[in-house]
Amino acid sequence: MRLPLADRLRALLRPPAAPGSSDADLAALDAASAKKPTAHSATGSRGAAPSGGVPREVLRQVRLIELRTRGWVESLFGGEYHSIFKGQGMEFMEVREYQPGDDIRNIDWNVTARIGMPFLKKHVEERELTVLLAIDLSASGQFGTRGRFKAELAAEIAAVLALSAVRNNDRVGLLIFTDQVEHFVPPRKGQRHALRLIRDVLAFRPRSTGTDIDHALDYAGRVLRHRAIIFVLSDFLHPAPPANIATAAPTGSGGANTSGFGVGTPFERTLRLIARRHDLVAITITDAAEEVLPDAGLLAVVDPETGQEWVADTGSPGLRTLYTRDAAAAREALRRLFRRLGVDEIEVRTDASYITPLLGFFRKRDRQLKR
Repeated sequence: MRLPLADRLRALLRPPAAPGSSDADLAALDAASAKKPTAHSATGSRGAAPSGGVPREVLRQVRLIELRTRGWVESLFGGEYHSIFKGQGMEFMEVREYQPGDDIRNIDWNVTARIGMPFLKKHVEERELTVLLAIDLSASGQFGTRGRFKAELAAEIAAVLALSAVRNNDRVGLLIFTDQVEHFVPPRKGQRHALRLIRDVLAFRPRSTGTDIDHALDYAGRVLRHRAIIFVLSDFLHPAPPANIATAAPTGSGGANTSGFGVGTPFERTLRLIARRHDLVAITITDAAEEVLPDAGLLAVVDPETGQEWVADTGSPGLRTLYTRDAAAAREALRRLFRRLGVDEIEVRTDASYITPLLGFFRKRDRQLKR
């Protein structure tokens, strides 16, 4: 069995028009992309940056994702997002007359003394947050056995986060990476900007196939001058060739290697540094086939990131057990690393809704803040 690399996300059917849709924003986005490049590649000409001539099917996918996620953003995630991601401080707005029940700690004593009656200082939260969506578009993301690819799921989750951020007047940026930083869009505000980011994720065709999360996080740390919220959307697979194809399971699309997550590894050191400076949230995207090897006899398999091929005897109970054990060990090693460094993790699967784990993360954060 050969796991094919999809050269693009599957085209989605155009949804029916809905009241209050973003057709005007999408039309403007289409016109702007046809006039001049609006995205730049962080690595020069290596990546196919979605500049001019964006395919109409990509814009239809943007529209569909925006329509599909708008209800969640407006009715649920918008408020949850605002409650758990606080601004950097409070900004003075005005003074008003004291009313029974007001907190006396907010009394402006200078104004009170001058006027002869109590007045309060009124403040508003300084949001001005910066959100960066760091999305792994390596070849292992073009894999899925339960209805959609991992990259498709990442695009939709990124849309929810981007639209939630701009709805709260925050800046949001995009970093697309493989084993190199391929595309970077500086954080900005606005609905049209959020739609542009969704378009970029759907339209971008990475030049490389490998994965290097360390390099992507290091780049993010260098371009973000102030504290930001960084969402890393990835399957967090560190491919490693098997030592013996007769006894080892493939790791390129199933992750049986734990070495990438050990203490003292480059990944651990970079993660620790970035987690100290920024609010880092890992969104781990998995597929059921990466956890259990099917009993299908002799299979010719290929690592989608390295291109290495080998034959595995999946009819061997020992091999299937080894595969399942190593995949579980790699997953647990990653969880332990995140816990040790204080990095929040959201686990999503291609065969289940992302709404429940995303909402669970928001509510868990909210409970922690209220302690």
